Amino acid sequence: MKNKNLYLLLGLALVIVQVVHSCKNMPRAAQARDAATNYRMFCAGCHGDNLEKFAAKQWMEEAGTASVERSIKDGILDIGMPAFAKTFSDKEIKELAIYVKQGIPADRTLLKPAVTADGMVKSEEYNLVIDTVVTGLEVPWGLAFLPNGDLLISERKGTLHTFSNGKLSAPIQGLPPIMAFGQGGLMDIALHPDYDKNGWIYFTYSALDTKSDRRMGNTNVMRARLQGNRLTDVQVLFEGTPVTDRGHHFGSKLAFDGKGHLYFGIGDRGQHFDFPQKLDNSNGKIHRINDDGTIPTDNPFYNTPGAIKSIYSYGHRNPQGTVVHPVTGDVWETEHGPMGGDELNLIKPGLNYGWPVISYGINYDGTILTELTEKEGMEQPVLQWTPSIAACGMTFVTGDRFKKWENNILVGSLRFDYVERVVLNGHKIARTEKLVEGIGRVRNVVMSPDGLVYIGLEEPGMIVRLVPVE
Repeated sequence: MKNKNLYLLLGLALVIVQVVHSCKNMPRAAQARDAATNYRMFCAGCHGDNLEKFAAKQWMEEAGTASVERSIKDGILDIGMPAFAKTFSDKEIKELAIYVKQGIPADRTLLKPAVTADGMVKSEEYNLVIDTVVTGLEVPWGLAFLPNGDLLISERKGTLHTFSNGKLSAPIQGLPPIMAFGQGGLMDIALHPDYDKNGWIYFTYSALDTKSDRRMGNTNVMRARLQGNRLTDVQVLFEGTPVTDRGHHFGSKLAFDGKGHLYFGIGDRGQHFDFPQKLDNSNGKIHRINDDGTIPTDNPFYNTPGAIKSIYSYGHRNPQGTVVHPVTGDVWETEHGPMGGDELNLIKPGLNYGWPVISYGINYDGTILTELTEKEGMEQPVLQWTPSIAACGMTFVTGDRFKKWENNILVGSLRFDYVERVVLNGHKIARTEKLVEGIGRVRNVVMSPDGLVYIGLEEPGMIVRLVPVE
């Protein structure tokens, strides 16, 4: 069994740490560090380099740091925050709690603005203007363009709007009960390829289990038609199982292949040792269904006893980018690793992508998740990012406005506030380029019908578009 180099984030610098097998279960900290360093190494990925990604909570107004210390030490498992009791000493936890408490701004409004059209951004092949389209949103997630030019926007909190003639509509009615909690809520949107004929709009959402007296849910897929300001003909096509009380790793991104099939991913739901390697549940998988919700009989596990028939591939952590190549029809996917090891994968039917048996990442508390980065019978990523960029939202470049980028992949980075352009040579990576660095937390990237790149920014809550300047 070989050791591997693991990367930790210190500010924006990469620190390489050699880990030996004898200490694989020990905390990563080898010596005491100050609170600012501990924050940058272990906390900034989720909460921002400048503590700007905390939501306003009661503990911010409380005297002392007891609540913060408990959260750091014990974790908040239902929203995906790990426990750091084995990582930090009590003294370090106290110092980190003070650092966080004192660093939160009094007005709670420290947000990084998007680049505006006042300036020009250069890429390798284009000069770009970043044009602000919609502002005042709360974690926009799904984006879809209606034939009349209106933009359909979902917000994670469980609201749906259209944006038309410069105005955002009132929330659209008719959505099912949504578990808007943690990372869950109303997620992706996609129009049926024959929308002009059938009017179907598809949604992924974390469905609230209304039969339980506890907050429980999982990822569902539904379709509906839009009439005025209301969804009609609502049909639930897929229900993720089992439901859990966890508030993270729901997936998901919808992708049609033009052959009547719909692909989407569901994450491991924060319970990675239970679900991704087993076929009797829908978590940690890429699924393929027909556009009416039935299951294709040529799915790889359709005839496997006890398996969920919609499973197309398995061993995934939290896939939030699923796209189909516009020429080859290949299915590509991005997924979040833990601390390191985000992946870009070429998805093939029936294959095992390894999570959590193999990974290039480590646990958030700095401990070793697995010594293995590869194993026979498990697929390697085409590209992996360490440190994690928090790969989220993905699209292929199509249309006439960015011909030099034709069929390149654009991947959003939640963590580092940019869009990464990935140039393919067949199934291999030719090169990559970071675009619009500092733009904000990128939740989604889509192409508009007129060939422009639209970017959904969860922080700040807005939609912008890239316009090439000749």
